[in-house]
Amino acid sequence: MDLGEDSGRLGSLPTTTSRTMSSSSSAFFSANQSPFFSPRSSTCQLSESARFDVQCDSTNLSADPSSSSSGIPDPGCLANVGFAVSDESLMPAACVSSDFPKFDHSSCTYGHLHDNGFSGIIEKHRRHIRSHDMMFSPVPISLSSYQQSSYDVYIGLQGRKPSLLRFTNWLRAELEVQGMSCFVSDRARFRNSRKHGRIERAMDASSFGVLILTKKSFRNPYTIEELRFFSSKKNLVPIYFDLNMGDCLVRDIVEKRGELWEKHGGELWISYGGLEKEWKEAVNGLVRADAWKLEALEGCWRDCILRAVTYLAMRLGRQSVVDRLTKWREKVDKEEFPFPRNENFIGRKKELSELEFILFGDISGESERDYFELKARSKRKHLTIGWSKSRSLEERRRECNWENGSRKGKEPVIWKESEKEIEMQSAERQRYQRLRSSGRNSRRKRPAKFIYGKGIACVTGDSGIGKTELLLEFAYRYHQRYKMVLWIGGESRYIRQNYLNLWSFLDVDVRVENGIDKRRMKSFEEQEEAAISRVRKELMRNIPFLVVIDNLESEKDWWDQKFVMDLLPRFGGETHILISTRLPRVMNLEPLKLSYLSGVEAMSLMQGSVKDYPIAEIDVLRVIEEKVGRLTLGLAIVGAILSELPINPSRLLDTINRLPSRDFSWSGREAHSLRKNTFLLQLFEVCFSIFDHADGPRSLATRMVQVSGWFAPAAIPVSLLALAAHKIPEKHKGTQFWRKLLRSLTCGFSSCYSKRFESEASSMLLRFNLARSSTKEGYIHFNKVIRMYARRRGVTGVSHAMVQAVVSHASLSHHSEHIWAVCFLLFGFGNDPTVVELRVSELLYIVKEVILPLAIRTFMVFSRCSAALELLRLCTDALEAADQAFVTPVEKWLDKSLCWGPIRTNAQLNPCLWQELALTRATVLETRAKLMLRGGQFDIGDDLIRKAIFIRNSISGEDHPDTVSARETLSKLTRLLANVQAHTSP
Repeated sequence: MDLGEDSGRLGSLPTTTSRTMSSSSSAFFSANQSPFFSPRSSTCQLSESARFDVQCDSTNLSADPSSSSSGIPDPGCLANVGFAVSDESLMPAACVSSDFPKFDHSSCTYGHLHDNGFSGIIEKHRRHIRSHDMMFSPVPISLSSYQQSSYDVYIGLQGRKPSLLRFTNWLRAELEVQGMSCFVSDRARFRNSRKHGRIERAMDASSFGVLILTKKSFRNPYTIEELRFFSSKKNLVPIYFDLNMGDCLVRDIVEKRGELWEKHGGELWISYGGLEKEWKEAVNGLVRADAWKLEALEGCWRDCILRAVTYLAMRLGRQSVVDRLTKWREKVDKEEFPFPRNENFIGRKKELSELEFILFGDISGESERDYFELKARSKRKHLTIGWSKSRSLEERRRECNWENGSRKGKEPVIWKESEKEIEMQSAERQRYQRLRSSGRNSRRKRPAKFIYGKGIACVTGDSGIGKTELLLEFAYRYHQRYKMVLWIGGESRYIRQNYLNLWSFLDVDVRVENGIDKRRMKSFEEQEEAAISRVRKELMRNIPFLVVIDNLESEKDWWDQKFVMDLLPRFGGETHILISTRLPRVMNLEPLKLSYLSGVEAMSLMQGSVKDYPIAEIDVLRVIEEKVGRLTLGLAIVGAILSELPINPSRLLDTINRLPSRDFSWSGREAHSLRKNTFLLQLFEVCFSIFDHADGPRSLATRMVQVSGWFAPAAIPVSLLALAAHKIPEKHKGTQFWRKLLRSLTCGFSSCYSKRFESEASSMLLRFNLARSSTKEGYIHFNKVIRMYARRRGVTGVSHAMVQAVVSHASLSHHSEHIWAVCFLLFGFGNDPTVVELRVSELLYIVKEVILPLAIRTFMVFSRCSAALELLRLCTDALEAADQAFVTPVEKWLDKSLCWGPIRTNAQLNPCLWQELALTRATVLETRAKLMLRGGQFDIGDDLIRKAIFIRNSISGEDHPDTVSARETLSKLTRLLANVQAHTSP
């Protein structure tokens, strides 16, 4: 694939023009170009004469249509503009206010740049640039700007390869985020001498010159000039893109030594009419800058950029930037990936290459060799990879005009990001599609759903087929192309919280805003949307992230039924989105259907460490493969059993068949895969039998699997899991009594033994592939299939044991997902029934120690107002139900046999507990009222706080501090409610 041609075909950027220009002016667009500036101040003001002299076009290096949307952080200073890749040009990246003195164009002389004969050579080169070298006619834009007097970094590049432009955009954006002003330029794209003069002045005004060198840079006169210029100033910072520093030796290049220079080497100064001495002097200058050692090879983009930013910050005296980057890298090294890389990953080469092609629009490196063949999708007419020979010349010309229509500035660009379509189309192309759809072949015309190069891909398949493994391998293989991999669990009840948890990596504040003193108070929905938009805004910069949504359960959020797409950044930017799901289709995208492993790959996975089975046993393995449904999870468990135990495939198959299958009442779409694959469930039972045989009938490993089904779908601490497993009640009370007695006698020695048992049990689960290790030390993770089966299989009291363990030992900051899982079991959100019933004393403890802190943290720290308020509402209902039970008359058999009067209520039986219950309910009501105050719902808050005051007056009295505090809240609510009524009344 021709990368230059491919980059131009990706489309033009959405633009906003500052004034209307005629079509004739677009032909001379590049002659009006000048730098734009990235934000150092908030305003850009110029006099009319300055506007005339410094008329310019804002440019944004991008090989993707929508990357310009986040390339200009200060919209108040500059218009959001951009154009096609072929017109990349100078990009100063700092916006300067009018407080800076006007730069005198005539005050700077660059005689030393032209004394060595470069002036005539470069002028000759400029005159010979042909107009058709520009891939498409650019969008006519006019933007007035102000020339900055100095820059921290000048970035020079040459070429329009998509990967090069993506790397340059990332480097520039990273420098800007850290507060370093940049000027980016590809000087070969300009024909105007006045613009070259501005670039030369920017070069002289820059503290450092970062030159991105490729194998074609050494035949470019502008790159040679920049090398000589910054080498003479001793501020050259070379970055070798797809090159090794040791490759750039004068002798090797001239003599065409090595595979690289055999094609691209030679006497390169002849190609542009330069002098040999000057060319060698420029290339030899790289030796003096070898201290930087910045090599942007295929697998180290991230490291190269972060090292470059760190070194530049150190040389510029920005120690705070260095400390911030060091702290961020330490956090990323520990928390970027949820699981360690699977060193035994098998197959999926074609799927990995296709994912790369879908996300990036091209493939390179090892993936290019692994990529066998893309399925032909000729029926999807809107997806154009190459010209069809059967199409007429007129059709080709018309479609070319539609693809380039937005670049000509004559048609408005419509970005469609709805459920129906996710692609950018011009208005004329839409009209043409309607015309063509009315033809005789309209029945075969379908809108394009499979989008290449837009930065989003979806993988679908059955549970246990290996979707997470595929996404994990892709993330590890290509993580250097992104600043960070952001892994999000896609379960519908947790996805929004998981998305907001990214704030710590993106350095975003998602806390609820204090709008009480503002003129207009935001509603709860607006506050939630504001927090989400802050995260989304960070993902829409030119800094690339890989957002992985694993196991997306639904297209809609469980809490408010909003589309998950509302959380994501706009498709087509630098951030890529990778989704795994069991849904047949997501957001109207055509997913990549994950198929089963090939026979050879499946056999390799089942054989494990044993490779010398006879033919008869190989046939048995094939039978097991079919019976297990060819699911990767089942194959991995079979391989683990054969590797860990002295058992052959025939005996294993016989053991599985002899185990009785359990009868469960399966329901729901998720249980369908388990209902039809009973052999896989019998395989799980074999593993439990192995555990029980090794450790006794109540194996800790088996109980840990049983209780795992009630935890949240996240990594579980082994200590917490083992604690819950120990709390599972015994079937025989006598055995339970003797176990408790023995535990009390040996309490001094139990801690070290329990830790050893926990370690052995978790190790056994990992070895048999029933659980997988986590990058968090001391955590393990269970597959959803295993969790569902454990939940169905579990004995009575397992869910209660999980609740007790989490409530007693979980941390709100580290285990909030599992605390939410406890809330789902206790209160029955939505239409779910209440699973765990608690005694009143247990409920009071959980409300005060768990529910209230969780609700306040969810509301204040993450701006999840609706979830926090719903939790408190259900908590209030549970407390009211318990209070109603306390005041309901009861009869006990003992009351009738005693001489004194009967006790009619539990409140009279236990008045202290009843009073504590009532005060706890008052605390929850007051908390709800205060939260309502932050969302402007003063009438509801007023009603809640009055109930709380009534309870506290009745029990604690009017002068109690809690009662006084509640009255202050009431007065504040009353005042605000009166103000609202005064403003809304006619």
